[in-house]
Amino acid sequence: MASMPSASFSSPCRQASERRRSFAGLCSSSVTALRGSRFEVRKISKRMVFSCVPAAASYVPPTVSETKLSFLKAYKRPIPSIYNTVLQELLVQQHLMRYKKTYQYDAVFALGFVTVYEQLMEGYPSSEDRDTIFRSYITALKEDPEQYRIDAKKLEEWASSQTPSSLVDFASREGEVEAILKDISERAQGNGNFSYSRFFAIGLFRLLELANATEPAVLEKLCAALHINKPSVDRDLDVYRNLLSKLVQAKELLKEYVDREKKKREDRSASQKANEAITQFVGDISVF
Repeated sequence: MASMPSASFSSPCRQASERRRSFAGLCSSSVTALRGSRFEVRKISKRMVFSCVPAAASYVPPTVSETKLSFLKAYKRPIPSIYNTVLQELLVQQHLMRYKKTYQYDAVFALGFVTVYEQLMEGYPSSEDRDTIFRSYITALKEDPEQYRIDAKKLEEWASSQTPSSLVDFASREGEVEAILKDISERAQGNGNFSYSRFFAIGLFRLLELANATEPAVLEKLCAALHINKPSVDRDLDVYRNLLSKLVQAKELLKEYVDREKKKREDRSASQKANEAITQFVGDISVF
């Protein structure tokens, strides 16, 4: 974990009186209590005056390890390895996105993450656990899981009612989602914080998918309207498709494994019942 900045102390006059050095020593010995403050030496009427001036508190983001620990504390139940491995990797990636200086939450990013999460957790043994894991994951990143769900649903409903042309032409229309996209466009041009990410690219693709507008030309126009670099989007969507393909294969292998284990348990159970029946029969004979 990054350490807090230590206080600095400068003395321009080594011949200062013992009394002044004692005062300086008092300030220096108070670093622990005044961590985050700075010390200034000002010259007033040929006398050196020491003053402790509070500095603006600097924010130190949590480390990746702390975020992962927060998730594990929030959700204590074991997660099957096929899901947990990918979840942990996503958590590390999203932590790095979340704590970039240029990061600012937006609804398209939320839609992208929710889309990835639902794809990853599809077929999870318990839908209740799936929702709890989602809340624990987002909370570990110090964000609001309900906001993610609400914004993702809002954009999905909006996109489902759009055509390819109306989706791209959001800037000329009024509306809640249109305002969100306009704000993203402004920030992407440098008028505010904006940090492009893979989740954002997936959010864009989901909008196009719901509007039945997955042609490359429409994606190009939407990227231009939002002032997003299309080659970056193309690259990240290729990574996403590759991830989904591997995930499907892994889930198929997991299903085969579960089916084999289930059959083994059934066979063992049948064998045990047969043994119990034979034992009972032998007992009956001995009694007879």
